[in-house]
Order: sequence, then structure tokens, then C-alpha cells
Amino acid sequence: MSADELEEFATGLARMARDLLAQDSVQKTLDRVVVHAVELVDGCEAAGVMTVENQQVRTLATTSDLVRASDRIQGEVGEGPCFDAARTLEEVYRVADMTETVKRWPQYAPQARELGIGSMMGFLLYTEDDNLGALDLYSSTPNAFTQRSEHVGWLLASHSAVAFSSARTHAQLHTAMETRHNIGEAIGIVMERYKLDEDQAFAVLKKSSQDRNTKLREVVRVVTETGEIPGAKPRP
Repeated sequence: MSADELEEFATGLARMARDLLAQDSVQKTLDRVVVHAVELVDGCEAAGVMTVENQQVRTLATTSDLVRASDRIQGEVGEGPCFDAARTLEEVYRVADMTETVKRWPQYAPQARELGIGSMMGFLLYTEDDNLGALDLYSSTPNAFTQRSEHVGWLLASHSAVAFSSARTHAQLHTAMETRHNIGEAIGIVMERYKLDEDQAFAVLKKSSQDRNTKLREVVRVVTETGEIPGAKPRP
């Protein structure tokens, strides 16, 4: 890589980092991650972020219907590079030529070729505290990804994991604060309506949740919207 190319890449990476951290939701962050992957990684024509939980594949973001189809097929047949990487926590993988992987993935590989996938590369998205899924890159051409592609992809994935984790933490904090506010509002309604103290009112909400096998936040939602406790006898 020449000095000019190195400077251009460093500038692009810095812009990407700022762009990811500027997004105001987890989904917008992921949507930008896959766009930047196509822009920055040599050979990459499409990109996606996916997770595998309890053998279920979930596509979180993508630049192409091809990626979504690939994820779906891997989930259906229970095999494939993205599936294996996310399940076994393989940090980096590179499939040079999809036509040479039939023995490894006898069900996935032929369908991948029908989709037009020639080569693939992927990276785990993780931080010290979180395993966030995998960033998967696609090309219609065999041997499209080089050592440089892998290095750039790894740097991109590292920045993306930090931005993804930060966005998710922010969203969780926002949800927690909103939930705490709603619980406080529901407690106030129950205290006033049933002439109870704070501890008694919270105990009523918990009992309603347990008796109905319903999450506490759902009970709280009903109370704040209707003023009534689910399952409680109406006041005379």
C-alpha cells in the first residue's frame, strides 16, 4: 500500500468511526456498518451482520437480498461459513472459492453458487464484554478477497464492534430509564387509587405479574394506560 493509499484508507476509516458513533439507534449503526464494508473492503460487493442463537440464524443488517438469502439457507440446512464462524467463535474466515467447499458444506455450497456467491469473508464482532455476531462479506467472483482485504475488514470489524456495543448499551440504558419512570408512574396510580403506601403498591404490581404470568412491564403499561390493575376486582 502506497503512502497515498494508506492516507486515503486512514481517512476513510476515521470517517467511518465518526459516522458509526453519530447514529442514534442500534439498527442505524448496523445499517451503516454494512454500507462501509462495501465501500472500504476491496472485492466486497455485499455485506451483512448476522447472529446465531440456539441454532437460529437472524439477519440484523444487509446491503443485499443475496445476503439475507444466504443467511436463510444456512439457517435452514444448519451449515455454512457464517453459521460456523458465529457458532464456533472463529474470529476470521475466508472462503476463496465457493465451488471448492461442497464437501465441507454439501447442502449450503451448491445453493450459494446458485445465488451467485463466488467467495466470502467474515469477522466476529466482539468486544471484551460482548459477542455481537458476525460481519460477513460477499463477492460474486472467486478469490476476490486478498490479505489486504482481510486486514481492512478486520480493522473495520473492530471499529464496528465498539460502535455496535456502544449503541446497544445506550439503547439498554434508555429502556431501563424509561421502564423505571413507568414503574414509578404505575406505583403512584396504585397508591392513589387503592390508598396504599409505595411498598404495598409495588407488591400489588408484582403479584399481578406473577398471577397472570405476564412481564412486569406489561402490567405497568396497562396500569399507566387504563388506571386498572390487570386481574384486579373492580372497586365498588
